[in-house]
Amino acid sequence: MKHFFLGTVSAATLALSALSAQAADTTLRISLQLPLKSHLGQNLVLFKDEVEAASNGDIAVEIYDSAQLYKDNEVPQAVGSGSIEMGVASLTRYVGDAPIVDIFYQPFLLDSEEKVRKAVAPGSPVRGPIDAAIAETGSTVLWWQAYGGAIMLSNGGPIKTPEDLKGKKVRVFSKTLGDFVEAAGGAPTVISGSEQYLAYQRGTVDVGMTGVSGVQSRSLWEVMDTITVTNNADIEFIVVVNTDFWNGLPEEHREIIMAAAKKAEDTVRDEMSNIEANAYAASVENGMTIYTPTPEEMAAWKQVAQPVYDIFVEKTGETGKAMLEAAQGF
Repeated sequence: MKHFFLGTVSAATLALSALSAQAADTTLRISLQLPLKSHLGQNLVLFKDEVEAASNGDIAVEIYDSAQLYKDNEVPQAVGSGSIEMGVASLTRYVGDAPIVDIFYQPFLLDSEEKVRKAVAPGSPVRGPIDAAIAETGSTVLWWQAYGGAIMLSNGGPIKTPEDLKGKKVRVFSKTLGDFVEAAGGAPTVISGSEQYLAYQRGTVDVGMTGVSGVQSRSLWEVMDTITVTNNADIEFIVVVNTDFWNGLPEEHREIIMAAAKKAEDTVRDEMSNIEANAYAASVENGMTIYTPTPEEMAAWKQVAQPVYDIFVEKTGETGKAMLEAAQGF
């Protein structure tokens, strides 16, 4: 029995994937907003290769990158409803259903690799409640994809302190990051990752917030000239599968997929520091200036952050409070 959902894709795309899909018992289509050359795209390629090899072609994996099918903010509904089998979304795209996901965007909370690894460990007091909450949306989390620390992008000089952010329009990708920008005196605008290049190019915003790997994969050095290394949040993406589809798969197929998912998760986590280092180097090679705030400047950033924590606890109640306390203890 074949397991797949039909969606609207181009004839050319269908033709390219027809051979592998026809030969397979199970077809997994994955929506990705980033280019395939990005490290998240390459992580999906690793997953695809592992699954197809281990299943001897019984499972076909098709990757639709660069938001061909769905934008980042459309993935939770598309996967949860079964319009597509799998998708990659920024964790914060689930904040409407599960406000606790924005624990990862609390300013400077998870500001080291050691803390992040403790937070994202399966079943941890931080990740556990999030995976459970996302399960309520009709999707099952297969693996988490590391994306690194948040940075700020600007033109004409760095954003050294909150004073430099005052009155500036800032691209953010979560409400909590927006709360942080507002606390620092800026004006946040939520813009999808796939649309930020044009936002910078057109001057829709003055400052950007993203991960440095995104600067490289999206060639953002063409529209911004300075990176300020604030590391004010940990950016995580998740790969989800429609739960009804997942439960309908043969057990042996689920085992193959889970083994590949674990390898993909471990690989991207272990490679993240090198990925960021290479992205910083590429940014410099393409004319960008990298600025690291001084301890005094970082203290000024952290000083304006407290209201963001208060808002998080107010929105998430006892569950969020317990998660915050656990993260502060890492």
